[in-house]
Amino acid sequence: MQPEGFFDEMHGFDGAVQNAYRGYAEWLTGMPLNRLAEKHQHADALFRRLGITFAINDENSDGNGTERLIPFDVIPRILGADEWSVVANGACQRVRAINAFLHDIYHEQEILKAGRIPASLVLNNPAFRPEALGLDLPGGTYVHVAGIDVVRVGPGEFHVLEDNARVPSGVSYMLENRATMMRLFPELFVKQPVAPVSHYPELLLRTLKASAPAGVRDPSVVVLTPGHLNSAYFEHAFLAREMGVELVEGLDLVVDDDLVFMRTTEGLKRVDVIYRRIDDDFIDPLAFRADSYLGVPGLLAVARNGGVALANAIGTGIADDKAIYVYVPDMIDFYLGEKPILKNVPTYSLRDADDRAYVLDHLEELVVKEVAGAGGYGMLVGPASTAEQRQEFRAKILANPNSFIAQPTLKLSTCPTLVQNEIQPRHVDLRPYVLTGETTVVVPGALTRVALRKGSLVVNSSQGGGTKDTWVLER
Repeated sequence: MQPEGFFDEMHGFDGAVQNAYRGYAEWLTGMPLNRLAEKHQHADALFRRLGITFAINDENSDGNGTERLIPFDVIPRILGADEWSVVANGACQRVRAINAFLHDIYHEQEILKAGRIPASLVLNNPAFRPEALGLDLPGGTYVHVAGIDVVRVGPGEFHVLEDNARVPSGVSYMLENRATMMRLFPELFVKQPVAPVSHYPELLLRTLKASAPAGVRDPSVVVLTPGHLNSAYFEHAFLAREMGVELVEGLDLVVDDDLVFMRTTEGLKRVDVIYRRIDDDFIDPLAFRADSYLGVPGLLAVARNGGVALANAIGTGIADDKAIYVYVPDMIDFYLGEKPILKNVPTYSLRDADDRAYVLDHLEELVVKEVAGAGGYGMLVGPASTAEQRQEFRAKILANPNSFIAQPTLKLSTCPTLVQNEIQPRHVDLRPYVLTGETTVVVPGALTRVALRKGSLVVNSSQGGGTKDTWVLER
């Protein structure tokens, strides 16, 4: 049964099958539930064999996180070509503006001088990196890989929930979800005009090579991982393998003569582009955290001198900050002279006294988030919270209001999902992956995350959510 007031992407508000789902709905009607359940078991076995897991940090973990299989739903999420066009164009527009913003704040800071964004919000932000001031990058590109989290509330109503501009993860699940569906249901891809996503690694490699230092003809690219204990290590290894490049850890790299080299059995080999999956704090112990064993001593100096390209660049984390998110529509207007294609979710900034007073009086109705939070942690979902939890957040807000924003609890759309051998509606979000090299592009697909608990709006894998294959129809 569809939750009251929520848009279902297959059945709309009134139960009528939506255009994008018509072919699939006809097929699903003739598919016995026990057969779908068997396919679900096959998918689980395949994911387990491939090692597609995610580390869940909870009260039962040992500090490194508990490795769990990522739940995969065999019922796809389907978007028509026109629907996808809105999402894709809006996400690319947003990333172009964010790249312009990052270049600006680390150079002339025109948007701050114009008063469009409070200077203190940027310059006093822990994610703002003075070390990146004046850093010139090919094409002015700071964010080469972005994940834009989008939610839907109606037939043509999409909103951006947050931006992931630092080290966005999850694209390997998008690719493996598609490969799994094609193995389990090959007949569907004969009948349905589903746009391919398998070329993403090729497109990513091209994007990375486009960021190489000037004059390098055949750039050497590596993926830099914190190591196998990282929650996204599967993805690091997967992408390196699919691109045909080396997966390295900090100890595999060395700085010499203002260049970066990789240690190999045949000696040192120059590295031109590093797709880094390590946060700023840990990437160079000479520039940031001195106790880090994950990074490469001297790496920042080489990047500043143009000897190596980092993707994404140092300092991009400020665009992940939820307090900065509020101003992305201003960035689009200021830098691009355009109106946003995708709207922000209405947001209360708790640094503002009036917004703060309203939020404190309506905690039971709102979602409160830490501005630097991620993975579904550090947030209060008001309608699902207890009085004790609300009181705890009230104290946190009063103690440090600048660390929080609040948003209304959106009526996230639902998709049919196989749960305990029954098809039930579950809430979903969408993360398209935007690549910026010579141009800004997005593959016609995305990671759909699904909240598997009935009534839950929290889709994060770290909070027990699952994933679906996302189909974009070509016509």
